[in-house]
Amino acid sequence: MKWYHIADKTAEKRIEEIVHRGLRIRKKDLAAVEKILADVKRNGDQAVLSYTRRFDASDMTVESIRVTPEEFKAARNRISPGFLKSLKTAKAQIEAFHRLQRPRSFIHAEREGTFLGQLVRPVDRAGIYVPGGAAGKTPLVSSVLMGVIPARIAGVPEVVMVTPPTPDGSVNPHLLAAAQTAGADAVFKAGSAWGIAALAYGTGTIPKVDVIVGPGNVYVTAAKKLLTGEVGIDMIAGPSEILILADESADPEFIAADLLSQAEHDVLASAMLITDSRELADQVSKTVEGRLNTLERKAIARDALERYGLILVVPDLSTAFDLSNRIAPEHLELLIEDPMAHLSRIRHAGAVFVGPYSPEPMGDYIAGPNHVLPTAGTARFASSLSVDHFIKKTSLIYYSRKAFLREAKSVMKLASIEGLSAHCQSVAARLKNLKNR
Repeated sequence: MKWYHIADKTAEKRIEEIVHRGLRIRKKDLAAVEKILADVKRNGDQAVLSYTRRFDASDMTVESIRVTPEEFKAARNRISPGFLKSLKTAKAQIEAFHRLQRPRSFIHAEREGTFLGQLVRPVDRAGIYVPGGAAGKTPLVSSVLMGVIPARIAGVPEVVMVTPPTPDGSVNPHLLAAAQTAGADAVFKAGSAWGIAALAYGTGTIPKVDVIVGPGNVYVTAAKKLLTGEVGIDMIAGPSEILILADESADPEFIAADLLSQAEHDVLASAMLITDSRELADQVSKTVEGRLNTLERKAIARDALERYGLILVVPDLSTAFDLSNRIAPEHLELLIEDPMAHLSRIRHAGAVFVGPYSPEPMGDYIAGPNHVLPTAGTARFASSLSVDHFIKKTSLIYYSRKAFLREAKSVMKLASIEGLSAHCQSVAARLKNLKNR
């Protein structure tokens, strides 16, 4: 893994390549997804069935799209007690964190004759998309927990999940165990863009939802992008990324392992180290190369590092934090002395991992905060998936007659400036009524 000094002419170009790699959806992919959405909207279950048979499970039937109680029971019998114990631990800690996010309704009566407030209500139904994970071979159980649990904490009455079936028409038992443990009401075998479309429009078998959350491939992402407004979505997320800020106190083995933990995700994943130590940069570069050959997904990781890997040496930590805020990474690790003293410097990041024993995978699975995070610089304005994605906030307004009279003329003045005469008349009609009493 090559390292650069911030003063190198090529360093700035490399930074720009990473910062602006973004999420690219080709026009032909958008066009293909538009056709799928239209097909599902028009033909419902039959369209979902057709795509599922073509791409996932050739023997699927409409009747087998919904996972049955018998399938859930069989899944429970196939998982290990150790997995179930870990699943329950993760669930408890994710629930505990997301409970802290719950907003409350309120009524405020500071001005005489008025009360103003906010009603917090959950959506009626939420849809959770969970990727297939190499045709069920690598079940993404953490995506189940991170989607279903905050919806449940928000109070959503019905939470459904869609995921691609395996070639034999089943769903990996670990996914079903996770769905049941997290509290999903139903699981449906439908993936990719047609799974998203089914949630957005409803199909007869798969119910229409109000909000869709969860990660997926480019077709899932394109579908969510095109359906924004038809339903609520969590975010348009891109490939995974990590930025590590480290000084000479950091362990190069930890850094190399953490960089590779993100590089193995995808050839478009980004893994970056910014440090004020030349010696550490050199050590990490060599350690990454040695560790690469031990990975099952070494070809993917190597490709990702060649495309979007970066080790950058800067003169001081102040420069490092400035660059971090410019990049606005999905995951930011602080492997520096006294990291708590530097938290105020962070303005833009999806999640921050503090100290040598808080590696990013702890957040992926068990720490508690959600691992669905803004990517590709969107942490400048976006936040992680949370309870807020599943609720609505409705304003509440009451005026007494006395309070109305006190503020009516001000409303009429402001409305007249905007040229909205009917607004003025709405207020004037009440003034006339009160005057004639």
